[in-house]
Amino acid sequence: MEVKDKVVVVTGAASGIGAALARRFHQEGAGAVVAADLDGDGARQVAQEIGGLGMQTDVAVESDIVRLVQDTESLLGPIDLFCSNAGVAYNDEPGGTAASCSNANWQKAWEINVMAHVYAARAVLPGMIARGAGYLLNTVSAAGLLNQIGSASYSTTKHAAIGFAESLAITHGDDGIKVSVICPQAVATPMLGDFDDGGPQGVDGIISPEEVADSVVAGLSAESFLILPHEKVHLYTQRKISDYDRWLNGMRRLRRSFKD
Repeated sequence: MEVKDKVVVVTGAASGIGAALARRFHQEGAGAVVAADLDGDGARQVAQEIGGLGMQTDVAVESDIVRLVQDTESLLGPIDLFCSNAGVAYNDEPGGTAASCSNANWQKAWEINVMAHVYAARAVLPGMIARGAGYLLNTVSAAGLLNQIGSASYSTTKHAAIGFAESLAITHGDDGIKVSVICPQAVATPMLGDFDDGGPQGVDGIISPEEVADSVVAGLSAESFLILPHEKVHLYTQRKISDYDRWLNGMRRLRRSFKD
């Protein structure tokens, strides 16, 4: 897909990867870009920069996503590209075990990292299928292919997000629907928290949201399912599949190095 002249929606667009995507899609000549975020003021600020439309949207609430889709199509026409980008991450605290994260945070991670993708697809698929065309771009993480040391809730929900995206591609590829997932490692956004070096996910360096956007534009043009801003993720995934026990031992060593 070439973004030029397309109607694009980006969630989580007030900052980070979402804001970079919104700005880059505008630079690529998108017909219209809608920036949506729980931070409505932030979304409207990004939208104002690019001559787009900003909407306050809580992606954990299905009715909000339905409203986002309906309002966009009413004002701008059919959505060509829906970027389900919003996400959250919680550490394995208190306690530091893989099961320590609170039920409330597990639920919030599930709602935003998985169900928001489901709600978006449910809202846009009928129209896309009827038109025989459409693109779903979901921001996931390398954690969905590998893992996230120190955050079992993040790893688990990102794996689930990959599984849902695969189902979308398998079920609706013959309907003319394209699907891509963005799977970076460390990106310079507030989600990195207190890790100046990116923590365990920063072993291959921290890239900027704009570099992610560059990879996305190239990935959309090629219509690749996997968009990997950190190229080594492909190698790591191959190693994981080829020898799971060796890969797990390597991840334990990595965890120990940061724990120490």
